[in-house]
Amino acid sequence: MNHSQEKHVLIYGDIFVDYIATDETNKEFSTFLGGATVNVAAGVSRLGAKSSLITVFGEDEDSVFAENELRHEGVDLTFAVRVPEKKVNRVYVHLTPERDRVFANYADDTPNIQVKPEDLQEQAFQNASILHICSGTMFQPTAHATTKKAVELAKANGVYLSFDPNVRPLRWESEDICRQTILPFLEQTDLLKLTEEELLFLFEESDVEKALERLAVYQIPVVMMTLGESGTLAIIQGVRRHVAVEPIEPVDTTGAGDAFIAGVLRGLHLHGRPDTLEDMLSHIQFGNQMGALCAMKPGALSAMPHANELD
Repeated sequence: MNHSQEKHVLIYGDIFVDYIATDETNKEFSTFLGGATVNVAAGVSRLGAKSSLITVFGEDEDSVFAENELRHEGVDLTFAVRVPEKKVNRVYVHLTPERDRVFANYADDTPNIQVKPEDLQEQAFQNASILHICSGTMFQPTAHATTKKAVELAKANGVYLSFDPNVRPLRWESEDICRQTILPFLEQTDLLKLTEEELLFLFEESDVEKALERLAVYQIPVVMMTLGESGTLAIIQGVRRHVAVEPIEPVDTTGAGDAFIAGVLRGLHLHGRPDTLEDMLSHIQFGNQMGALCAMKPGALSAMPHANELD
């Protein structure tokens, strides 16, 4: 079944603009589009599948920059929202004398201006093969409500739900609130991507096997735990498989996880839901390759692979 002509991978989330220092004096900055959901939206588009992003723009310089960059990436913005007062999130990254990147400051001037549940359009979900969400905005009550509504609309329209918790504890009022907000979404998730650290955090365990036992209760059809250079642990309908990745010399692992999930979603979108274990493993193998390609270049979105690089 091939829906690629009329369907899109639908992604909901916040936009970030990264200000990255051009040298170690940290006085001049280059501007880059960023954020996990943005990386995935652009990554899917670069790999030849249609992606559509639900987000909120303002009319400030950063919003105009972000919108232009996304359109350049081929991301559909039909279902995005514009609120003139909105300021998109800014992240300032400094360079050390050793040229390492260090997070210096995060600025969110308008955290309460979010996509509202009533802003969601049914057509976006009717045309979707997959809905992909993260937890990046769920600490904000409106965004949490919108995420729940998006999942509800996805399920009502038979849309496959992909969830990358992408846990950032510092953005939450407490670790407990973070867990209590994220865990209920697992009940409706079809495809879960997370790291070992996120697994242990969510279930407050120090032992991976115990945490996996607790995760198994949710009966998620496909779980993908990324292991960096060791590849991915895939649990498909309860069956475990280790999917290796070819060794590389990483340059910058920023965004590699986003490239991985973009690769998996691209495969599911173009080829439909897998009929066999081997079909799903092939999508995960492709995701591993995309993550590795991304890690071989500096940057996150700038390092996302293009379809013409696949050979």
